[in-house]
Amino acid sequence: MSLGILGNKIGMTQIFDESGNIVPVTVIKVGPCVVTQIKTTLTDGYNAIQIGYGNVLAKTLTQPQLGHLQKSNIQPLKYLKEYKVDNPEDFNVGQIINAESFNSGEFISISGKTSGKGFQGLQKRYNFARGPMTHGSKNHRAPGSIGMGTSPGRVLPGKKMAGQLGNKQTSIKKLKIVQVNIDENILVVKGSVPGKPGNLVSIATTK
Repeated sequence: MSLGILGNKIGMTQIFDESGNIVPVTVIKVGPCVVTQIKTTLTDGYNAIQIGYGNVLAKTLTQPQLGHLQKSNIQPLKYLKEYKVDNPEDFNVGQIINAESFNSGEFISISGKTSGKGFQGLQKRYNFARGPMTHGSKNHRAPGSIGMGTSPGRVLPGKKMAGQLGNKQTSIKKLKIVQVNIDENILVVKGSVPGKPGNLVSIATTK
């Protein structure tokens, strides 16, 4: 059963496995999330569940957002996200999804916003080679030529240039769950996860 959950990245550490090898891991606080809506092929054209995460005060939400949650008698929630499922009949509105839904050894994909690095040049942003640093060269970290002369006489769209690096949504697939702590709702995942500690992450089980 494919399943999804929202959580926050706590940070990275390392643990020792049974063989004594050091494994770099990311600790993630997941859920508990509430099923806020169930979508079916009959009513919406596809099967999915919508889950909510993060309790907030009612005054922080708009009237449409509040109305959507009050229709199902659910407390105000900060984040809502949909996950496609094969069997929507297995879920009920108001059902709690937490770390119990995951097992160690399982593979998941995690998406979140990468750390924003601000306005960066081409060496850092796209791994461009730099120009010569000696022999009177004045081209060190400059972008160099960016287009042709008379024809076409313009810079083509999509040209790699300096600009904002990071702070965009990205996914990392097939990360292995090393440990599950059901009491604290914590997943320990092998490898790194997008974003800074505290960032919102979306977790989905992979087929």
